[in-house]
Amino acid sequence: MSVRVLSIQSHVVSGYVGNKSACFPLQVLGFEVDTINSVQFSNHTGYKHVKGQVLDDIQLGDLIEGLKLNGIDKYTHLLTGYIGSSSFLEKVKSVVEHLKAVNPKLIYVCDPVMGDNGKMYVPEELLPIYRERIIPIADIVTPNQFEAELLTGNTIKNENDAMKAMEWFHSQGVKTVVLSSTDLGDENELLGLASCTSNGTATKLKIPIPRLPANFTGTGDLFAALLLAWMHHSDDNLQVAVEHTVSTMQAILHRTLKCARTEAGENEALTARHLELKLVQSLDDIRKPLLKAKAICF
Repeated sequence: MSVRVLSIQSHVVSGYVGNKSACFPLQVLGFEVDTINSVQFSNHTGYKHVKGQVLDDIQLGDLIEGLKLNGIDKYTHLLTGYIGSSSFLEKVKSVVEHLKAVNPKLIYVCDPVMGDNGKMYVPEELLPIYRERIIPIADIVTPNQFEAELLTGNTIKNENDAMKAMEWFHSQGVKTVVLSSTDLGDENELLGLASCTSNGTATKLKIPIPRLPANFTGTGDLFAALLLAWMHHSDDNLQVAVEHTVSTMQAILHRTLKCARTEAGENEALTARHLELKLVQSLDDIRKPLLKAKAICF
């Protein structure tokens, strides 16, 4: 069967976060993508005003039932991102179980979106659901440093702490763990770390990620989608997948920042609107990234 992804996460009318950030690059890289929007907002929450609707667990169940009744519920991959309520997240668990029953080879990529920089932006009751019910059924997880600390219950102060955190995910049954960003680098670089266990062998690597002088939104959603795609295209070669993912991310973010500065003016503050990801303009970089990022195995 062709590669077919069901992506369950947020949606915005204007801008690029959630499904708007994930769907286009997946399609460019050859995936059929079906989307369920956990929320539909006018724009992301970095703007002054936000309007929209929130999907509930019953509505999610109705959508899955419609797919099931029509026999169009067979996917090769499931991707989940921002989810704002515990009842919806509980329903996601049953969706994962159903889709894996339909296709036992389905790969579930979970981006456990809960917060960043020491602050949660989802209800706290989602944490035990992720930890106890969602993580154990995921194949690939892509938390940031703060989310990894929340899930493992341990602070990550150095690379050894990060390794222990990734081992915790493996102990829960997760095959591939990628800490999409940590503050373990220096003033010029973030540090990404990754670990994969397959057929009794382990791969561990780290990858420097240049810091840019701006705060972007939707990068975690983009990262998870790109990692899903490149893990598939590389036959689960973690190093190849991470290098392609980070190289693509850097190309998109550099273009976004350059366009933002041109639009805003050299000495003006950059707004949320200026910093919307320039995905369409980065079509060629998504399709065939120039590999500048280099992962280090250890």
